[in-house]
Amino acid sequence: PTGSGKTTTLHSALSHINQPERKIWTAEDPVEITQAGLRQVQINPRIDWTFAKALRAFLRADPDVIMVGEIRDEETAKTAVEASLTGHLVLSTLHTNSAPETVTRLLDMGMDPFNFADSLLAILAQRLVRRLCPHCRTSRPATPEEVDELLSDYLHAFGGESTASERDAVRASWTRRHGRDGQIPMYSSPGCPECEDSGFKGRAGLHELMVISRELRHLIQTGARAEALQATALRQGMRTLRQDGIDKVLAGVTTIDEVRATSNV
Repeated sequence: PTGSGKTTTLHSALSHINQPERKIWTAEDPVEITQAGLRQVQINPRIDWTFAKALRAFLRADPDVIMVGEIRDEETAKTAVEASLTGHLVLSTLHTNSAPETVTRLLDMGMDPFNFADSLLAILAQRLVRRLCPHCRTSRPATPEEVDELLSDYLHAFGGESTASERDAVRASWTRRHGRDGQIPMYSSPGCPECEDSGFKGRAGLHELMVISRELRHLIQTGARAEALQATALRQGMRTLRQDGIDKVLAGVTTIDEVRATSNV
């Protein structure tokens, strides 16, 4: 959604692959971040200069990488897939609630499931949360009730009732990675002059990365819905936004209230 850091993440990815010998074209509305070495074009729908038309113009220049600021309609989506299938790396954004829902949204736009599945490499869902102020942040051992609540939240994505062994495995992982003296910590920031007594300073990202495997590609080709895609992706190691957020809560990056306010279960 708006304000979730999509543009910053896109440009971070472009910066990582931006090399003199690599031709990178971008279509944006508006151009918010400029980078040396990129050929950046601003969209203007008032003169019928749309994302789809910019994409088609880019293809005639044979770029290596194309960034489309947003996929808003079927024409743009189909042109982006065509570009990907003809050997171009295409990066773009879409407004959805989760990574798996991005697939169903694009299929509902009228995409050919076979071409779309063949062209897709990965989907990243992202949200921003307020970061706890490092200057006044304090920690204390979490109560058993707090740990149980976090476990229920974390395991809910897998569907059904979680077993005792599943909860024990996640608890042991948290203790190993985040624990202090064998106890899981909880963090808070009461506020200080550095954060203007708000308890927060800066932002952090929550991420849900779905890398398209052979099994996921087959599910997309057969028109599977978001629930089936998520179940398979979770089994293959994906973490949901909520799960990534809980890990960041235990690492002292943000609070569980921030995570719940910005992510689906």
